[in-house]
Amino acid sequence: MVDPELLEILRCPYCVSGETRKPGDDPGRLELVHDCWLVCQEPDCGRKYPIRDGIPVMLIEEGEKWIDVAVEDLPVPPPSE
Repeated sequence: MVDPELLEILRCPYCVSGETRKPGDDPGRLELVHDCWLVCQEPDCGRKYPIRDGIPVMLIEEGEKWIDVAVEDLPVPPPSE
């Protein structure tokens, strides 16, 4: 299980960095799904980050692997690399 305090501060790295930063005061909020995925809540993002062994994998490339997978179709638990 991921620490709830950590979940409060984690944001989608794509939506908060450089020229891809989304507008607003707090872009890139993430929602915990299936207790093992963090799903970006920005309407035009769709990146999903797996949590492996209790550690969120917050790499943009990792999140992009899952853009086209529906939330209900995400594998539980996430596959290991």
